[in-house]
Parts: sequence; structure tokens; C-alpha cells
Amino acid sequence: MEHMGWLSLVPPILAVILAILTKNVIISLFLGAFVGVLIIVGGNPLTATTETIGNFLFPQLTDSYNAAVLVLLFFIGGFVALIEKSGGGAALAAKTVKSINSKVKAQLSAWLGGLIIFFSDLGTPLIVGPIFEKIFDKARISREKLAYIIDSTSSPVAVLIPFIGWGVYIMGLIRSEFDALGITTSEFDTFVQVIPFQFYAISAVLMIPLMAVFKLDFGPMAKAERRVRETGELYWKDSKPLRRPDKEADSNQEGKAILIWLPLSVLFVTLFGLLSTKGFPFEPVDGNDFRVSLTTAYLFAAITIFVLLISFRLKKFAEIFDIYTSGMQKMVYVAATLVLAWSLGTVISEMGTANYIVELMQGRVPAFIIPALLFVIGAIVSLASGSSWGTFAIMLPIAIPMAVALDAQVLVCIGAVLSGGIFGDHSSPISDTSILSSTGAGADHIDHVKTQFPYALTNAIIAIIGFVIAGVTGSPWTVVLTIVLLVLAAFVLSKLTKNKYESKMNI
Repeated sequence: MEHMGWLSLVPPILAVILAILTKNVIISLFLGAFVGVLIIVGGNPLTATTETIGNFLFPQLTDSYNAAVLVLLFFIGGFVALIEKSGGGAALAAKTVKSINSKVKAQLSAWLGGLIIFFSDLGTPLIVGPIFEKIFDKARISREKLAYIIDSTSSPVAVLIPFIGWGVYIMGLIRSEFDALGITTSEFDTFVQVIPFQFYAISAVLMIPLMAVFKLDFGPMAKAERRVRETGELYWKDSKPLRRPDKEADSNQEGKAILIWLPLSVLFVTLFGLLSTKGFPFEPVDGNDFRVSLTTAYLFAAITIFVLLISFRLKKFAEIFDIYTSGMQKMVYVAATLVLAWSLGTVISEMGTANYIVELMQGRVPAFIIPALLFVIGAIVSLASGSSWGTFAIMLPIAIPMAVALDAQVLVCIGAVLSGGIFGDHSSPISDTSILSSTGAGADHIDHVKTQFPYALTNAIIAIIGFVIAGVTGSPWTVVLTIVLLVLAAFVLSKLTKNKYESKMNI
């Protein structure tokens, strides 16, 4: 196997370290790629700079596949901005709260609200949180619980959806590695097949109704729930709740639920209508056909919102267009991250990083354990950096070729990387979704992190067990086992917490 030895490890390791230290994914990815090129060209900084720009960055922009993905991202950004600013999300959620008359219904309604706002991981906390905070207060449910629910229905939900920005970004990374390895499988088909192996995200989403229906709180969350239930106090004495900025939370009282459900209906009908002409779901759909169909669907959905906002006289055309273009502008950061991720992946491939790792592991590490190792490494990187997308960009270019070379379960390995990245995004105190969840719920950020982490850690341990088993079997039905383990763990941990509390009360 051709590789540059231990030097081939420098770019990805440097990118990880910089991501942790700077909390800036773009700087980390660029410097990781630059240092890799610097090694390739023999240490000449000027040559490394021109090579990085000319042979590793520019080609990513001129590639037809990459260009199509970037265009799609901009259309998604514009649509999401319109949805968030229309007030439709608040109106739809408000309609669901009228029949809420119990703690279980309050929690399940907030959970359902998070699922409905699946198209925006950052929008979920700022739309659902402010609507339900007063309902939770009235039902004597802690703000920490609300923050946990909206955090668990943001990135853990978004990573499971193939036709939003998350899915497009991940499929772009997968396609890049498949092309390098000569794999012709559609990245869309691959993403869909990986969904059952996203053990962490699935557990995080399902844990909410489990806890709500059976009242299975444990750890610091159980203490927070007792505080509100027994004293009515929303916060601990030393808590400093975050307040949401008005500019972030659109509380447009004139919003109408149709501004959510009709555009989404148009999106789905357009997407699946166009794909069905290509044989979907009975035949594989060409990646380019999928991207064209998805871009068209987002365009038609955006036009629908334009028409509705003007028809209801909620906003003027110029204002709507400004919102749409501002949403596109927000995707520049995502696009830059993706281009740099592709560049770093190309550098890593040229240096033979995966080949070197394979050579080190061959005969020493059994193939079935690789998914679990990838999950643990990804979880550490994402927890320290607070970035799931940065973790995906660094880990997938290594994980996919390594899985192929070592005859490990490729789909399981991809699922392990995605799960590891989501763990950090979900539980890291520096993750943007964690911060926004504390903000949207009006909770103290540290209290949110403390109460959520035991739940996240429980899901992570279950995920590791799942990846070991799936590493052997390669069966998507392993997800059923992880769900069973989740139920058992929740009941046991809740019982232990309750017994510990009761023993203290008896002393």
C-alpha cells in the first residue's frame, strides 16, 4: 500500500487539534489541508500555497457534482430562512398546545414540535422552546427538561433526513470517497441504508417519549424535576438562565400554520413526484437526478411561501426576497466548510493516510471492532470541538477507505462516524445547538449540559454495544436491540435514582 508513513497522519490530527483549540472548523480544515500539501511538495511554503489553491481547492469548485451540491445548499438555505421568519412554525406549534392538560402531553407535544421543525436544527430550539416554556412552567416541568427535549430533536433528527442540508452535506462527503475508491453505489441509497445504523441519533430521539410516558428521569434531571414539582422554583439559586435575543426568535403572532404545512407538502409532492418518474423507490435513482429533483422541490416550496406571505399581507415582496437571499448567504459558511472538507479528503487520499492506518491495524485489530472504535474517536473529537460537521469532514475520508480495505462493514462504519459526531453536537457545552437549546428554553446553560449529559452518555454506551454487534452481523435489525437496551437502561437508572432519593429521605 502506498502511503507517506506517520506523516500522513499529520493533516487529520492537526485539523482535530485546531478544531478543539480554535472552535473554528474552516481554519482547522484549511490548515490541515495546507500542512498536508506542504509535506507533499517537500516543505516549500509558496509552492504549498499555490498547490493548495490551484490543485486542491479550485478543482472542488469546478467539479460538476460538487457545484450541484453547493447550488442545492443555497436553495435549502433560502427556503429554511423563509420558514423560520414566516411565523408559521410558531402558529403550528401554538395550535397543538390547546389540548395540553398533563405533563406527559406537554412533553410529547414539545417532542412532536421538534420533529415537525426537522428542516432546521438551529430553528427547532428557537421556535419550539419559546412556545412551550410557559406551558412547561404551568405543568411544573423543569426548564432543563424543555432544553433537553428541543436539543434532542434538533441535530439528532436533522442527521436522519437525507433531503435537508445535513443529508446533502454528508452525501457530498460520501460521494467524494466513493469516487476515489471506484464505488458506483448512489450516495442517496447509501445514506438511506445507513439510517438504521445511526444508533445514537435514534436513541436520543426515542428516549424523550420513553422518559415522558413512563416518568423515567434519572441523574441531575430527576433532581431538577423534583425541584419544580415540590417547590415550584424554575431555577436553582445560582442559575443564570440564558435569554433568547428577539432577533433570533421570530414570534410573529400573525403567522399561520399553513405557512408550514403547505410549503412542506409542496416540497414532498414535488420531490417524490419527480423521483417516481425515475423509478423511485423501486429502482436506484441517479445522484444527479436526485439533486435536480431536490433543488426543484425546494424552489417550488419557496415560491409557495412567497405567494402565501403576500396573499396574507404578512410581508412585502422586497422583504420576503431579502429574507430568502439572507438565508442563501448563511449557507456560505456551510459551502466553504464542504469545499475545504473535500480538499482535506483529497490531501489525505494522496498522502495515503487510510492506507497507513490499514497497514497498522491489519492483523492486529479485528474488523468487527472498527465501527465501535470510529464511534469513540468521533465522539471524543466532536465533544471537544462541539462540531459534528467538522467531525464528519475529518473522519469520513479515513473511515470509508479503511472499512473497505479491512473488509469491515462500510455502512456500519459510516453510521458510527455520524453517531460519534452527533454525540458531541448533542452534549458538548460549546455546541451551537446546545447553546441555542438553553437559550430557547430560557434555561441555565450549565444546568442544561449537566442534566442532559447522563442521558447522552447512556445513549453513547448503548451505541457502542450496537456497533460491536453490527460490526459482526452487518444487520440493520441491530437497531431493535439498541432500542431494547435503551428501554432497559432507562428503567434501571430511573429505579436506582428513585431508590437513592428515598434512602436519603429516610435518613
